[in-house]
Amino acid sequence: MNSDSTQEEPLNEIDEKDIEFCETADSTETEVDETEQLVLERDGYLNDLQRVTAEFSNFRKQSAKRNTEVNSRSQAELVEKLLPVLDACDLAVEHGANDVAPIREALISAFESSGLQVIDPLDLNFDPTCHEAVLHESAEEDKESSEQIVTEVMRRGYIWIDRVLRPAMVKVRG
Repeated sequence: MNSDSTQEEPLNEIDEKDIEFCETADSTETEVDETEQLVLERDGYLNDLQRVTAEFSNFRKQSAKRNTEVNSRSQAELVEKLLPVLDACDLAVEHGANDVAPIREALISAFESSGLQVIDPLDLNFDPTCHEAVLHESAEEDKESSEQIVTEVMRRGYIWIDRVLRPAMVKVRG
């Protein structure tokens, strides 16, 4: 026999160190794949959480805005229903029933604190967005102005938080 052949190890025999190395290499690759998969899964959950959080925040804001609008609209409807009472108070005061004036003032001040504005445009320029002209008189001939001036208020108008509830009925000159 050859002395070289005695030194060679048989092919069938595998060293335990080689087996451990192979198992470690395989398990490392598996651990890396599992780690990458877990990181991707985590990132997916994080993205979903961020999206849902943003959607919920938007929903909360929209709900609050909608609630404010509904509240304002319902208050405006109540005030609109009470406008004939204010008109009756105005007429009573005009006809000399001075006992009604404090009631009218109390109603107006209570509503004004919540957002009501009285439109009383006497001697102001006519504005069709908040005035309703029911009478028109011609302008004086010596004035060559194209402005229309409110000369008489026949019925007061009211604004509720930047929305005209009822335009003022006016007489216009010009």
